[in-house]
Amino acid sequence: MEFIQNNLDIIYFVIFCIFIGIEVIANVPAILHTPLMSGANAISGVIMVGAVIMMFQVPPTNYITLTVGGIAVFLGALNISGGFFVTGRMLKMFTTKK
Repeated sequence: MEFIQNNLDIIYFVIFCIFIGIEVIANVPAILHTPLMSGANAISGVIMVGAVIMMFQVPPTNYITLTVGGIAVFLGALNISGGFFVTGRMLKMFTTKK
């Protein structure tokens, strides 16, 4: 309970960012989806590299930080691979057939 009380501002900020992100993503027109997906893939790649670097800085006995870092790396890799898959499928829709 003390952890929540000490980090209440951060928890509120994360919840606020989630709502803002949902609103921004929900109002993106379909024509902008592919360029924004490419940008999201780049951002996820940077986040993934940052998570790996931070995991190397953490002592091996800090299991909570290593677990959160591992989850961040996994979700970043999942987002990047999914983004490339969806972007590739969308670009195939616009190619001309011979």
